[in-house]
Amino acid sequence: MSLESVRADLAARAPDLAVIVTDASTATVQLAADVHGVAPGQIAKTLAIRVGDEEFLLVTRGDARLSNSKAKQAFGGRPRMLGPEDVLRLTSHQVGGVCPFGLPAPLTIYCDVSLKIYDEVIPAGGDTHASVKLTVSRLADLCGNRWADTCDIPE
Repeated sequence: MSLESVRADLAARAPDLAVIVTDASTATVQLAADVHGVAPGQIAKTLAIRVGDEEFLLVTRGDARLSNSKAKQAFGGRPRMLGPEDVLRLTSHQVGGVCPFGLPAPLTIYCDVSLKIYDEVIPAGGDTHASVKLTVSRLADLCGNRWADTCDIPE
């Protein structure tokens, strides 16, 4: 169901983009980087977060780590990662295929500024074997152009 919702969403909002389905799993950042032959940072991971009563998504580079202090400053409260059941409820995607596309209801989505060093990124596509390649600017457009500085990146 989730893969189909991503395909339907992209067909409606970005018909030039295709979901890439692979035989090998792309369920983790490293697996996806290996499958696509890119650095882990170029994999755009999608995190489901709660701050107070608000739930939203944050898309960040694959090798970045959420900084509690930066996220607290950006979002006005301490971020809490949602568990697998809440992620599924919120996104319709299983962990390992979570992406900002094909969501069951409108949802606030932020892109972390750490993504801006890349021209092209590869988020998941709603399944543990699916991905989408697109430019960072296109990702931001499809996610509502909300940027936040919330992550630390490796040196």
